[in-house]
Amino acid sequence: MDDVAARAGVSRTLVSFVLRGKPGAGEQTRLRVLEVAAELGYKPDSAAQLLARGRSRTLGVLLDVQQPFQADLVTRIYPAAKAAGYDVLLSVSAPGRDEVEAIESMLSHRCEGLILLGPNSGREYLEELEDRAVVVVVGKPMPPSAFDAVRSADASGIRQSVDHLAGLGHRAIHHIGGGSAPGADARRDAYVAAMRDHGLAEFIRVIPGSHDEAAGVAAGRLMLEEGTLPTAVLAGNDRCALGLMDSLDRAGVDIPRDVSVVGYDDSEIAHLSRIDLTTVRQDVDQLAENAVAFAVKRLEDDDAVAAEVIVEPRLIVRGSTGPARSVQRERSMRRRVFSR
Repeated sequence: MDDVAARAGVSRTLVSFVLRGKPGAGEQTRLRVLEVAAELGYKPDSAAQLLARGRSRTLGVLLDVQQPFQADLVTRIYPAAKAAGYDVLLSVSAPGRDEVEAIESMLSHRCEGLILLGPNSGREYLEELEDRAVVVVVGKPMPPSAFDAVRSADASGIRQSVDHLAGLGHRAIHHIGGGSAPGADARRDAYVAAMRDHGLAEFIRVIPGSHDEAAGVAAGRLMLEEGTLPTAVLAGNDRCALGLMDSLDRAGVDIPRDVSVVGYDDSEIAHLSRIDLTTVRQDVDQLAENAVAFAVKRLEDDDAVAAEVIVEPRLIVRGSTGPARSVQRERSMRRRVFSR
């Protein structure tokens, strides 16, 4: 395919579209690609053809070993795949093993379908994977494409969070961003929009971060160093929220008396009584079941087309949020925290 693309003077992705009969190329370009393919004797990979016919009946699942929410998804994917008559092969991305390596490993083990949980790879690479397996992307907002997509309505989850905090009297509500993590941009944009809708534009603040505990710790230290704490913080995910809570707790800040904290994902640790985190619950059952159903449908029906499902999340209110602190409590907090 690289040879065809080079000789035809087009991208490898466009060659893929033409050879699979998908729209995206003009008629002259399509004919030129087909002519070059014939001249070079291009033939589809036989292993890929076997996979497309469902011969291995194995679904490969990519996950980030550092994200607990993805582990929750995997526990739901297994029974859904088994019910459909498919096996599951896991491959993880982690420090020292990048995402592409993890994906190629699944393909080398003849996985006919790939369920990618929160992938960081770009659209072009994901579309190229469609030449080798059926691809389902979970948890990453993507424009309509050649692969299936399943995700939560992140904007709705964030809106519910801001509505909850505003209803408790909070105005100075900060957000810790998720950097380049899947869904981070959507959550940030939803936070900004919700704050404006509540007439709180002057209090908008996005602190750069990522979806891990270190980002929460760093954000907490930054707020403490500045000498002014917001009344509430909306973290990018649960891991970030836990790091923030630890940082504030070590400084003597009471949660939620001084600062309310909201996470996102409703991972298992959020349920613990010592954590008791208010957070947005993503419907892992619906996400996992739809991901498996999409993969199986396109593996067993050559005429099936890629689709997208957006699953509604729900805010779970626990003990990490409460009424915004009063002026009197503000003074008390400053004496306790910033006089140290």
